[in-house]
Amino acid sequence: MDLIERANKEAVRRMLAGDPVLVDVIPAEQAIPTLGERMILHAGPPIDWARMCGPMRGAVTGVACFEGWTANLEAAAEQAAAGAFALHPNHHFDAVGPMTGITTRSQPVMVVENRAFGNRAYCTINEGLGKVMRFGGNDEEVLNRLRWLRDDFGPAMGAALREMGGIPLKSLVARGLTMGDEMHQRNVACSGLTLRHLAPALARVTQDRDALARALAFIGGNDQFFLNIAMALGKAIMDPVRGIEGSSVVTAMARNGTDFGIRVSGTGDTWFTAPVEMPEGLYFPGFSAADANPDMGDSTIVETIGLGGFAMGAAPAVAGFVGAGAASEAGNFTRTMAEITLGENPEWTIPALDYFGVPTGIDIRLVVETGLAPTINTGIAHKEPGIGQVGAGVVRAPLACFREALLAFAETLGVL
Repeated sequence: MDLIERANKEAVRRMLAGDPVLVDVIPAEQAIPTLGERMILHAGPPIDWARMCGPMRGAVTGVACFEGWTANLEAAAEQAAAGAFALHPNHHFDAVGPMTGITTRSQPVMVVENRAFGNRAYCTINEGLGKVMRFGGNDEEVLNRLRWLRDDFGPAMGAALREMGGIPLKSLVARGLTMGDEMHQRNVACSGLTLRHLAPALARVTQDRDALARALAFIGGNDQFFLNIAMALGKAIMDPVRGIEGSSVVTAMARNGTDFGIRVSGTGDTWFTAPVEMPEGLYFPGFSAADANPDMGDSTIVETIGLGGFAMGAAPAVAGFVGAGAASEAGNFTRTMAEITLGENPEWTIPALDYFGVPTGIDIRLVVETGLAPTINTGIAHKEPGIGQVGAGVVRAPLACFREALLAFAETLGVL
C-alpha cells in the first residue's frame, strides 16, 4: 500500500535524521516532574508485583530501602505486595533502564537530547560490574554505590557535561562500531571514548582530587559504562517515530523478565506482549541455565535502532562471549537482521562487512513474513533476588507479539 510505503519512509527518515547529544545528569525527579513519591519505574511493558520475577522484586525492595521508604527488605516486600508502590514502565516516562531498569525520583539520570526533534530521553547511570541493582542486587554494598552515584558522581558528571556543552553521540557510536563495539554487550571502545571527552571537564569542575580520581577510575573500570548512554540515545531517536499513521516500524522492544513487549509506530503506544524467552549463552563459573531468569530490560531499544545483535558483525569478539558461535560467524547475524529491516544506516557502518550500514527500521510485516525474530544480545540475571548477573547470551524476540501487532496494525488500516 502506498500509505505504508510513505509512512515507513518517513519513519526511517526520522531515525536517520536524529541528532542525539548527551547534555546533562540530573535527579530523576527534575527530569521527570510526574515521577512522584513511592513511584517506581521498571523495565519492560506494564507488570504488577504478583507477576514480577525474582530479580525485579529484589530491585524493587532494594530501591525502596535506598529511597528511605522502608526500614528493610522484608518490610519493602510486604508493602509492595500491599500495593504501596506505584509501578510503571520507564517507557511511559521518556525513560529506559537496563535489566530490572529501576528508576526512582532521587536517582541521577543521564539526559540525551535529540536536537533534530527537540525531545529528551533519560537513563540511570550504569552501576558497573558485579552485584548491582540492575541484576536484582539489593544489599548494603549495592545501596552504598547508588548513594555515591546520587551524591557525588552524578552531580560531578552533570556539571562536566554542562561545562563542555554536551557530547554528540552519533559520531561517537560511528567510531565505536569501527573499534569493535556493538553497543549492547560490548561497549569498551565507546566507554573509553566517553571518558576521553569527560575527563578534562571533570578535572575542571571537581576540586577534590580524591573525588576526581574515584570518578575517573569508576568510568575507566566499567566496560559497560556507555550502555546506559546508548539506551537513552536509542529512546531519544525512536520517540519521534511514534504515532506515524500507516507505519509498521517497531518503535520499542522491552522485557521485564516475565513478558516481552513491542510498540509499533502506526498503533501508537499500545503494547503487544508475549511470554519472554530464555537466553542461550555462557555462564560464569558456578552457575548454569538452571540458575537463570528469563530475559529482561529496556536495553533492546539499541536493537531497535540497528545496534546490539543487529550490529554483531562489528563486534566479532562478543560472539564468543555471549555464546553466539565463532567470531567468523558474527557477520551472519547482521546479514540476517537486514532481512527484517527497511534499510541501512549510512552513518553507522561496519568495516568488516565492507562498510555495510547497520540494519535499520524493524518492519513487523517482514518479521512475520520471514519468521525471523530480532536477535538480541543480553546479560543473564540469577532467577533469585539479590544475587546478580550469572552470564551473558543471545535471545530471540518471541514471534507471537509481532503477529499480534500485525493484526492490530491491519485493523488500523481497515484491512480486517
